[in-house]
Amino acid sequence: MISRRAFVASLTGSVLAAPLAAQAQPARTVPRLGLLFPESGPSPRIEAFRQGLRELGYIEGKTIVIEYRFAEGQRERLPELAAELVQLKVDVIVALSTLAAQPAKAATTTIPIVMISSDPIGTGVVAGLSRPGGNVTGLTTFADLAGKRLELLKEVVPRLARVAVLWDAGGRSKVIEFRGASTAATVLGVELQSLEVRAPHPDLDGAFEAARRGRAQGLVVLHNPLILTYRRQIVGMTLRDRLPTIFEGTDYTEIGGLISYGPKLREVFGRAAAFVDKILRGAKPADLPVEQPTMFELVINLKTAKALGLTIPPTLLARADQVIE
Repeated sequence: MISRRAFVASLTGSVLAAPLAAQAQPARTVPRLGLLFPESGPSPRIEAFRQGLRELGYIEGKTIVIEYRFAEGQRERLPELAAELVQLKVDVIVALSTLAAQPAKAATTTIPIVMISSDPIGTGVVAGLSRPGGNVTGLTTFADLAGKRLELLKEVVPRLARVAVLWDAGGRSKVIEFRGASTAATVLGVELQSLEVRAPHPDLDGAFEAARRGRAQGLVVLHNPLILTYRRQIVGMTLRDRLPTIFEGTDYTEIGGLISYGPKLREVFGRAAAFVDKILRGAKPADLPVEQPTMFELVINLKTAKALGLTIPPTLLARADQVIE
């Protein structure tokens, strides 16, 4: 039996020791993210990601810290910037493009990576969508919509008979999309012309010259990092040649492209925050399937349509998520 004196002594000792034990506990650290982006910041997509974090209860600078690394359009800087984030020992790297995901994966096999990529399997970033494996997961913007884009272009140009497709033949997902466009072209009675370009220096002048020789009446542009890099030149050439063109996203219509149809990228970037949250709560990237887009948007640049002498059907305008005037 324990005496009352011994019990009181032990209780007093434990009470006195409690503050010391509390002081000995390590302070809870604020999670730190490393955000890697190939272009300049800030941008609407990065803001969509930050908004996603806020909606999950994270307060930047208080409950979460973000280390930003922007390549300013110089893709050759991405490996160096990824290495910097690894040296900082961030808790998660957020790679917001295919161009950023590859150097991030090459820089570390241990730090979790949340990526957004148009072709995560073809570029070797993940092993598969349902089971990504390794330390990388996230979202893909890939959706086989080339056939749908061809249908939309024919609505704009009803007499469309010859269409060129500008694409990076080195991309696995683009091969799938080109096949989809070929199938749709057969159904629509449209003759398809392939304009293949390849990294690192695509011959855009040669591609557009081939389109002119082929008497193309319209153009479908299959988006990927290579095409995105040259988007201003490509949009400029479509306007110069008065070639009705449909693109994948608002990156093109915002700078003068005629029409775009593709995933709602701000929704995709916002969803990346949910992956970060799950990982910070203990989930492993290998166990989180890569998400595919479920929401899409149609954007029409009416100013460009007028410049090209095109009348957009009212039914198509009514279906547009955004009309740029």
